[in-house]
Amino acid sequence: MEWKYKVPHILFGGDYNPEQWSEEVWKEDVRLMKQAGVNIVTLGVFSWALLQPGPDRYDFNWMDRIIDLLWKHGIYVNLATPTASPPAWMAVRYPEMLPMDENGVRYSHGSRQHYCPNSRVYREYSERLVRRLAEHYKDHPALAMWHVHNEYGCHISRCFCPNCEAAFRKWLRQRYGHIDVLNERWGTAFWGQTYYDWDEIPLPRNTPTYANPALQLDYARFMSDSLLACYLAERRILKQITPDVPVTTNLMGFFKPLDYFAWAEHMDLVSWDSYPEPTAGVPILAAMSHDLMRSLKKGQPFILMEQTPSQVNWRPQNPLKRPGIMRLWSYQTLAHGSDGILFFQWRASRAGAEKFHGAMVPHAGEKTRVYREVAQLGAELKRLDEVLGSRIIAEVAIAFDWSNWWALELDSKPSRDIRYLDELLRYYRPLFERNIAVDFVPPTADLSRYKLVLAPSLYMLTEDAAANLAAFVRRGGYLLTTFFSGIVDENDRVYLGGYPALLKDVLGIWVEEFDPFLPGQRVTCRRTVVSPKQSAIVPERFTADLWADIIHLEGAQVLAEFAEDFYAGYPAITVHRYGRGQAVYVGTRPEDPVIAGLLKALTETAGVKPVLEVPSGVEATCRRTQAGRSYWFLLNHTEQTQRISLPRAHGVYRNLLTNEVVTDELVLAPRDVAVLRTETAE
Repeated sequence: MEWKYKVPHILFGGDYNPEQWSEEVWKEDVRLMKQAGVNIVTLGVFSWALLQPGPDRYDFNWMDRIIDLLWKHGIYVNLATPTASPPAWMAVRYPEMLPMDENGVRYSHGSRQHYCPNSRVYREYSERLVRRLAEHYKDHPALAMWHVHNEYGCHISRCFCPNCEAAFRKWLRQRYGHIDVLNERWGTAFWGQTYYDWDEIPLPRNTPTYANPALQLDYARFMSDSLLACYLAERRILKQITPDVPVTTNLMGFFKPLDYFAWAEHMDLVSWDSYPEPTAGVPILAAMSHDLMRSLKKGQPFILMEQTPSQVNWRPQNPLKRPGIMRLWSYQTLAHGSDGILFFQWRASRAGAEKFHGAMVPHAGEKTRVYREVAQLGAELKRLDEVLGSRIIAEVAIAFDWSNWWALELDSKPSRDIRYLDELLRYYRPLFERNIAVDFVPPTADLSRYKLVLAPSLYMLTEDAAANLAAFVRRGGYLLTTFFSGIVDENDRVYLGGYPALLKDVLGIWVEEFDPFLPGQRVTCRRTVVSPKQSAIVPERFTADLWADIIHLEGAQVLAEFAEDFYAGYPAITVHRYGRGQAVYVGTRPEDPVIAGLLKALTETAGVKPVLEVPSGVEATCRRTQAGRSYWFLLNHTEQTQRISLPRAHGVYRNLLTNEVVTDELVLAPRDVAVLRTETAE
């Protein structure tokens, strides 16, 4: 379902905590919000202790006053359920609701997220409060959306208490049905771990050495499901009472503990919190995360629920965003499919752990650089309302799977140096730098809209996913996968008969063994000329690190081979025609320029073109409406003025930020942005 926002504008605002301030400050806040162009605020995220002073006492009076004041000035509310921070009285009365670490030590009240997701007490009190809130505010005209909880799993993503142990055993019974099935799927014959009763199964607490990987993997799934169950319990109440109000919760990009594909099925719109390190240059990981968030609901626009206008408080050192960076990165969010820009937080706190976290209104007030930049952005966003609902259309997808992430990075692996996000980023970066749009999809997703699918480090591969990838290539698609892929099933059991068992036919190879490298070790590779056309795909000689597969051919052609060690002459990179498509296998980790060249050749062969040909350091994306209108986002991440040639095929353009008409060339100042609209529908 596509949600029509109650606020007919690009959402702009922030997390507002009026409970920290006097009502005189509230009036000043509303004035400053209107001045800055704020149209929505997130309210009540950590207000449980004030909204419910005792087990049977509720007090919404202060919340009523601030919501009425905001609405009087035309500001909508994204109303939070404040269940991320249970009140002190709950921890004192019911200490069993507090989470426990793997050593059996209870966490205490005094911070936030101090709850066990499987605590009956926590769940009951949460649901009562949510029902009260929904009933109380269901008819208020300011209510634009529900913000459930806050950053699920951010601090406590694993709990090892008796509540969770009992719930885990119940979860396993539902998953496997019979204890014998679990023993077979977990391989418990190894190390004498066979179970004869469900109550014998432990949580993966501290063990003398490696715990059963299948147990660890299912525990990761269980904890993601447990936190999701908390969200779903609150969502059910909200949808029952306010069915037409969209419900979201703020995600955290590539956050390992939670399978966001499963979560997104139950979110009306995706929202997330983005905090790139401000001196790291071009925020490629943030762009990749935006693409993931957009992909969670198959291209539906998302909301940036939090970013900082200046700095954070939680890194070892917390540098400022330089002038213009907040604006530039905000437009990057829109460029990747967002329909809203919100911040944490509105007014900088005077006390507490986040008092040095940046805010739209800093401690020094409105006469500050930060507030001026915020107000400038708010004014500009009013010119972009027509972009609402437009989408990014990608022809390239990266197969991404949370269970694979969990399994790949468990202990007792051939190499601890394989990091899933690092490998994804190695293949995402060249596409980003060439301005080629990318979606992230589960390996079992419908791939029919894509021309090229990348599946780096897909260690865990189900039979359904393998069949899906094979069908994609057979129908004419282009697939690339890499070393240590297709190794195990969903229970981390190795497929026998040569790696990657389920993809051998598609790839036209089989891998006999693999050689993980020591730190600093490298191997030289050389190009194998298959044909003049293919000779330019990889350099004549290059180096690789981390890994070497011992590959045997079963129909594939060799693009590059190892040039040293006992596997000199063995394939390093192969290509195989399968059906109407082709599959590339990279059996080592080439240096980055080799990956970039390989992807350039693959995209050109697959017929995938960049959005625009632009100078290095300029980011270009295109959002399109169903009616055929295109919006081109151009972001200059460099410190130099850039000149961009515009395709004449699209006619003339209008820069929505300046209202200027642009024809053949656009000049972008350092760190500047343009949003161009084609003047005629295409």
